Amino acid sequence: MVRALLDAGQPVRALVRRAGVLPDGADAVVGDLNRPETFADALDGVTGAFLLSGYERLDELLRNLGGARVVLLSSSSAPSGDTSNAVARYHIESERAVAASGLPYTFLQPNSFMSNVFRWLPQLRDGDVVRQPFAGVAVATIDPGDLGAVAAAALAGGHQGRTYRLSGPESLRPAEQVAIVARVLGRDVRFEAQTDEQAREEMSRGMPPEYVDAFMQFFAEGLIDESTVLPTVEQVIGRPARTLAQWAAANAEAIRAAATANG
Repeated sequence: MVRALLDAGQPVRALVRRAGVLPDGADAVVGDLNRPETFADALDGVTGAFLLSGYERLDELLRNLGGARVVLLSSSSAPSGDTSNAVARYHIESERAVAASGLPYTFLQPNSFMSNVFRWLPQLRDGDVVRQPFAGVAVATIDPGDLGAVAAAALAGGHQGRTYRLSGPESLRPAEQVAIVARVLGRDVRFEAQTDEQAREEMSRGMPPEYVDAFMQFFAEGLIDESTVLPTVEQVIGRPARTLAQWAAANAEAIRAAATANG
């Protein structure tokens, strides 16, 4: 999104945890989104803000924005309205807070990102098998660059009060995703399906139990729909959403390098 704004000639001021991670031309502000006081002074003159859901003291941050328009990165889970689901809840509550603030806003509710492919890297370093859960669930993953382009368009204005559900252009099961990325990388990679029990055990090693339950509800129980291909990206930015093959080709060098880093 930062690159999209810069390419459009827009001034960019971005909150980062450490300096030196932004493209040339962007003004970096080091701070913590959970602590609005760490970057309050940097909000002077800001006309639009791209925010993430689920951070603390959101109400305080919104007050500090004056009359700036807000583009909130929410989730495909927000339309469920299910606040008993831990992940959906923080997105829903963030949307409610922004809507109640009186600021002009746009909500973005994207599907899973194509860049989740990078989660396969430890398996690709160890061999040519990628094991993933929810083998029967097709997902129309979205290129993060397309999400950034939509966010940049919303920040430029003209999208006030809109909620955009966003997807990629094709709905693919995990085995199909692995096959596409394998072809782009020129590797013979095989997909193996995890059972729901194996998926739960693996997720439990890296996230709280309530988040594990949330993702099992999303994909094993069907609480969310990420299978439907939506036209929203093209409607907003005027070009088709990029395919997984296109995303993988654009990132092939980085994926190859990371997949062989310890090999």
